[in-house]
Amino acid sequence: MTANPTPSQLTTGSKAPSIKLLDQNGDSVSLTQFKGRKVLVYFYPKADTPGCTTQSCGLRDIADQVGDSVIIGISPDLPAKLKKFDDKYSLGFTLLSDDEHTVSEAFGVWAEKSMYGKKYMGIVRSAFLIDEKGKLEQVWYKISPKDTPANLLAALAE
Repeated sequence: MTANPTPSQLTTGSKAPSIKLLDQNGDSVSLTQFKGRKVLVYFYPKADTPGCTTQSCGLRDIADQVGDSVIIGISPDLPAKLKKFDDKYSLGFTLLSDDEHTVSEAFGVWAEKSMYGKKYMGIVRSAFLIDEKGKLEQVWYKISPKDTPANLLAALAE
């Protein structure tokens, strides 16, 4: 079985794929719970690594500036690891475990990557702003950790 190196990417205006995963506390969380609110869903490769920590802490630091909007981080990590990550950095928002990559695949962020000549499957760091009706308002594939908070604030200010 060969990996698909270029996943199908979502575009603004399309309906966001459904999300139903366990959070860092082991509770089931669904995107439909947040209907009527804007939701930033960001995908990161691995909890408590430098880029993912920069991205998550950056979002934590602007959380008081996003109004009623919701921030949700998704990675392949299991809930217990997400809980440690949340506790260590006092993130204070929902982290979801996509250990089977079903949501990552639906969003087109589970793809073939390469490091030191070795190919493997992993998360392409990306973020999506979903509007109050469940449609993709903004799509940022291959976003840098530092740009995620700034892009969110700019999009919410529009």
